[in-house]
Amino acid sequence: MTAESALPPRLGEIVEDFQLAEGSEKLELLLEYARKLPPLPDWLRDRRDAMDQVHECMTPVFVVAENRDRKLVFHFDVPPESPTVRGYAALLEEGVRGATPEQILQIPGDFYQEMGLQDVLSPRRLQGVHTILAYIKRLATKELASSELQSDSSTPHTI
Repeated sequence: MTAESALPPRLGEIVEDFQLAEGSEKLELLLEYARKLPPLPDWLRDRRDAMDQVHECMTPVFVVAENRDRKLVFHFDVPPESPTVRGYAALLEEGVRGATPEQILQIPGDFYQEMGLQDVLSPRRLQGVHTILAYIKRLATKELASSELQSDSSTPHTI
């Protein structure tokens, strides 16, 4: 199984776009995503306390997973002063929007290498990229566990 085949469909398309870009075009594409990061929804605006902070990231990155009928939507809050991290968060947000927790857990931790980001980002920024993906996987795991608990509580148990 290649990294691309383990990706949710939209994230696979984004990876392909980055593969077609050369050199500094990759950075420009990342900056385009930074500009496209959706604003927080009204219910979350002014409620950063309801979001999880990705403490391992040098940039203040906040994220929350919203479960919509077993499909996840992630909301990110990343300062505009950190355009590369913001761009990566935005491409993840778009690429996994509506994916199931299982699909998110299948994403290889180094899929960004297929995009060639290691050619345009410093090792420190790449660590942030890796950390953000690891964090949304943790949130997907929590959602999966939560939904399994809910289904278990409605199913009679036999001993």
